[in-house]
Amino acid sequence: MRVVEAFREAYGSAPSTVWHAPGRVNLIGEHTDYNDGFVLPFAVPWGVTAAVSPRDDGVVRLLSLQAPGEPLVLADVDAAQGWARYAAGVVWALREAGHPVKGADIALDGDVPQGAGLSSSAALEVAVATALDDVYGLGLPRMDLARLAQRAENEFVGMPCGIMDQAASALSEEGKALFLDCRSLGFRTIPLDLASHGMRILIIDTGVHHELADGQYAARRADCERAAARLGVAALRDVSDLAGALARLSGDERKRVQHVVTENHRVEALVGLLRAGAVTEIGALLNASHLSLRDQYEVSCPELDTAVEAAVRGGARGARMTGGGFGGSAIALVAEDREASVRESVEAAYAERGWRAPRFLPATPAAGAHRVQP
Repeated sequence: MRVVEAFREAYGSAPSTVWHAPGRVNLIGEHTDYNDGFVLPFAVPWGVTAAVSPRDDGVVRLLSLQAPGEPLVLADVDAAQGWARYAAGVVWALREAGHPVKGADIALDGDVPQGAGLSSSAALEVAVATALDDVYGLGLPRMDLARLAQRAENEFVGMPCGIMDQAASALSEEGKALFLDCRSLGFRTIPLDLASHGMRILIIDTGVHHELADGQYAARRADCERAAARLGVAALRDVSDLAGALARLSGDERKRVQHVVTENHRVEALVGLLRAGAVTEIGALLNASHLSLRDQYEVSCPELDTAVEAAVRGGARGARMTGGGFGGSAIALVAEDREASVRESVEAAYAERGWRAPRFLPATPAAGAHRVQP
């Protein structure tokens, strides 16, 4: 295993443990997690592998095969920069929570397609968190590890994400989606047996990342918090009378509320269809989700809209953008015998606009974080 060889070469011994944590794709439930709502992600086959050994001196040494060079040596995790902040932030979060994490040698290797919106950051955080939990014998429940990983990203890295990405990476099961209540943190797995219905989820990686994404993400969250305060509710998940709420709001706040409330309903409806075995019927909900994200939440972009529209035109049963938006990926529900025509339709639409062809990735629901060695 590459990461074990790199660890041995850098640190002079074999790692104590090696853990893999996956990225995720969100089937439906976008921008609902930080509004205490519902989400339905599943883990993807790509992720981050962390080889880890404990240290007694408080020092954290970090090596990434995706960032060639000598290991970073951090006597103080606050000194971490760039990619290293995601791993150092997990050490910080564990220590802040009172867990006896003295130090660690860490080597990382990842194969999550970069820029595709598949949450490589959460995969890195959860891989490090589960490995440190193992080597220090902390015995923390998976949801606690997901929350600590989220805290690392929120407070240490400075990205105000919700719990979905880390929970999906930590808790997913092979062949299933994860239905998560982001308020109670209650969850259950839902069978996502696409192949038996002759269907698959196709990820369409636009290859686009718009630089304003992080600031726009924070702005959308602020819109929701202001709207919740104006409506007198703890979070938009608590809005029960949508028409009444919309009558009291205007502008961006009104649009954000309409998206969040209806998206929560779409998640619950889609879960109902999956539990009934009606996999082929979920496409209309995917389409409705995309239109809401485009028009009400305003987080789509021309590349995503074109991918979604062309996929449906090419025969997909439904499609939508997935992830935070402003680039990244769309997903399409595709019958196996229509996959080629969907790909051709999207490629033709991109070529017509002079855009670089997107990348297509089959999304098979994969296992959550797990130990791979020793």
